[in-house]
Amino acid sequence: MSNLLLLKTTQLNISDEELVQLCQQEAQREKGFRLLVERYQERLYWHIRRLVIEHEDANDVLQNCLLKAYKSIGKFKKKSKLYTWLYRIATNESLTFLKKKKRKSTHSLDDVDMNLANQLRTDPYFDGDELEIKLQVAINQLPEKQQLVFNMRYFDEMTYREISQVLGTSTGSLKASYHHAAKKIEAYLT
Repeated sequence: MSNLLLLKTTQLNISDEELVQLCQQEAQREKGFRLLVERYQERLYWHIRRLVIEHEDANDVLQNCLLKAYKSIGKFKKKSKLYTWLYRIATNESLTFLKKKKRKSTHSLDDVDMNLANQLRTDPYFDGDELEIKLQVAINQLPEKQQLVFNMRYFDEMTYREISQVLGTSTGSLKASYHHAAKKIEAYLT
């Protein structure tokens, strides 16, 4: 095994606690954050992508998320897991982006659904079939909280406890939101 590959494998095997310590040391901050990005960039991208739908928008939101994380990693209190903290930032950045986008939009709800389906069909980064497009349209019609809970639970396979830490909501409320979301999606798909 080459030295570079061995070094990279060793660096990726460090714990999140060690990663945060690296990021919080001025001399190691760049290295630590580069490792953080390597570890979480893809997961955060897909979480954001499911919320904002378009690849270019997801990349923009991801960059904002990582920039915000970089600026505030020194204040990370370790009261939650690192990825939970990052998901919270990614979720908030995604919601802020969507609110700005909705304010600029002049389309009706039906136009938005048709536009979303067309965007997904022509998106070179989306490799789903018609059923997956229909699922995304159904998810997009859910209220914001149900959409978030469904995405985190179904796609990211997060526990209700982890989702609770990200959204600051009780697990009982999250379970109800997921149940309602699943029923609405099922009804839409049938």
